[in-house]
Amino acid sequence: MSELKILPVPTRILTEKDDIAEAIFHYTKDNVNGDDLICCAESVVAITQGRFVRPEDLNISFLAQICCRFIPDYGSLASPHGMQSLMDAEGKWRVAFSLLAGFLGKLVGQRGLFYKWGGEQAALIDDVTGTMPPFDKCIVYGPANPDSVAEQIRARTGAYAAMIADVNDLKRSRVVGVSDGLNGELAANLLLDNPFGNASQKTPICVIKNYRAYQESH
Repeated sequence: MSELKILPVPTRILTEKDDIAEAIFHYTKDNVNGDDLICCAESVVAITQGRFVRPEDLNISFLAQICCRFIPDYGSLASPHGMQSLMDAEGKWRVAFSLLAGFLGKLVGQRGLFYKWGGEQAALIDDVTGTMPPFDKCIVYGPANPDSVAEQIRARTGAYAAMIADVNDLKRSRVVGVSDGLNGELAANLLLDNPFGNASQKTPICVIKNYRAYQESH
């Protein structure tokens, strides 16, 4: 079996004016073949879809100011504008109820209820500074139709598969969208060291060379 290699791919800053599949094809066309997996950071996909908002454009409610205090400081929902963006996306009472359920669940040893019931965006929203400039001044939502986008990327690039992932420096790798036939959890484990660079590195894409044989052998 050929050796797995993870290659971060530098890009220019991608914006809402870009088509993500075309942009990835442009930057990977000399490095990808039918044995490879293309991975893309979920925040960049969302940015190309225009799924971001500036904090100053949010109307911060009193409920958001209260609820955000129950989120750990490192979380994207720990600020009033981060929490308000979630409430705007998923509904304020759903978010408030889920936060209460999460608190009560912890008392009886059940964790993660807030993210389970708080809506898809609860785990995907990136607060300010969470992605590359100039969008580090914005709150970025999770991407729309991520499985469909991943399939578009696979088809355009000719790769074996494509995945959209939410990865951070805390060794957490979450599958957001996959193309047909990809074992997302298996692939996500290869990204635990976070090869993406969404800040000054400008490497929101990576190519996992020879991934096809790896998946077929597991």
